[in-house]
Amino acid sequence: MRMTTLLSSKTLLKGSLLLAGLAVGSSSAFAATRMDFSNEYNASSIHAQGDAWFIDRVKELTDGEVDITLHTGGSLGFRSADNFYAVADNAVQIADSLSGTLGGIDPIFLLSSLPFVADDVESAHRLYDIARPEYAKVFKDNNQILLYASPWPASGIWSKNPVTSMQDLQGLKIRSYDRNGTETLMNAGASPVKLSWADVVPQLATGGIEAVLTSAEAGANGSFWEHLNDFSAINYAVPLNMVHMNRDVFDDLSKANQQAILQAAKETDAHNWDVVKQRLKKNYTQLREHQVAIHDPIPSDFQAGLEKAAKPVVANWVETAGKRGRDILEQYRSQEAE
Repeated sequence: MRMTTLLSSKTLLKGSLLLAGLAVGSSSAFAATRMDFSNEYNASSIHAQGDAWFIDRVKELTDGEVDITLHTGGSLGFRSADNFYAVADNAVQIADSLSGTLGGIDPIFLLSSLPFVADDVESAHRLYDIARPEYAKVFKDNNQILLYASPWPASGIWSKNPVTSMQDLQGLKIRSYDRNGTETLMNAGASPVKLSWADVVPQLATGGIEAVLTSAEAGANGSFWEHLNDFSAINYAVPLNMVHMNRDVFDDLSKANQQAILQAAKETDAHNWDVVKQRLKKNYTQLREHQVAIHDPIPSDFQAGLEKAAKPVVANWVETAGKRGRDILEQYRSQEAE
């Protein structure tokens, strides 16, 4: 009788262990793939909001099997200029990077910030569509995939005092965000300082700069009205952020989840280009609420002076980018003329 009881106990124990093993195996099989997503900009920015939209779509399309955590404000320690190699090395799996900060890696990344080439959303979208295969190739060559673009509203000038003439620019200590802006502003007579976004507000607070080349959107996110009083809508460019992912991490996903990532990226691309069209009105409302003077449009002679300062910058880029750069601009301009 005792032997029967002992055997029954052993049988029950084996059964319990088997069930436990199955439960663990089942849990492991359905454990979410976790990824980190780096973004230098504020959580309220158009880019972070677009990235959050993408993450939600990925979660829906993968039934929660891909779990992405967005880290805004550069909280992972990576700025846009750092993101390219951080993603390539899988220090972070996905990143949202200001394209122009990657210009030292490849001149193609300076395309969207060429001054006064594509200065409205529709033009910038056409230029992006033409150039996207070239962007994607550079990412592919560096163990990454391009997921989608995240456009800014057009760049203008934030300043303490009105900047509505070429004279107002002379000697002005103004932040630029990439080489194109630095060269254009120097040609216009200003004293530009190239700064990553994370350094802008500290430099404003300490007097290191007195003006900023950026959008009304970025200035609103940074509460620039605490330091600056004016915004001049020079429509300098519609620069892009690029959202890119480590290729090995992507390849390790199931085929279904790879397709879900690509589908979410395609939808987010369309979403972002639609949202940016509506953003300026909201930004201007915020600026007026904080007593920021808006100069839109700027005087025509000021616009002409800025465009003159920009011409050598565009010509230098074409020379550096070579045939592919010329081909992209020729195709873009031919479409513009149609």
